[in-house]
Amino acid sequence: MERKSNKQQKLHIRKGDTVKVLSGDDKSKTGKVLEILTGKNRAIVEGINIITKHQKPSAGKPEGGIKKIEGGVHISNLMLVDPASGKPTRTGRKLNEKGSLQRFSKKTGEFIK
Repeated sequence: MERKSNKQQKLHIRKGDTVKVLSGDDKSKTGKVLEILTGKNRAIVEGINIITKHQKPSAGKPEGGIKKIEGGVHISNLMLVDPASGKPTRTGRKLNEKGSLQRFSKKTGEFIK
């Protein structure tokens, strides 16, 4: 029998990070992460994967119309941009001075936020 855990998965990017897209139509573009969808392993990035959504008029929004919004991008297709150097980098976790785990850049070795 499989054991189910309620632990939330640790991801290498967080809301507010600047990321670079590694594959897809928006390859090599950068943007800020607006939202993380942990259940689907996806992130919504500002200006990336723009989709067209048709909105039917309703009592709350009588204008309706066609709107362009950001769609989700799989986490594996994103790489964190190091705030210190401005280049994409892999991340790891190690203990900081306080004894808690914190992300660090594998390229420069410095802690991230």
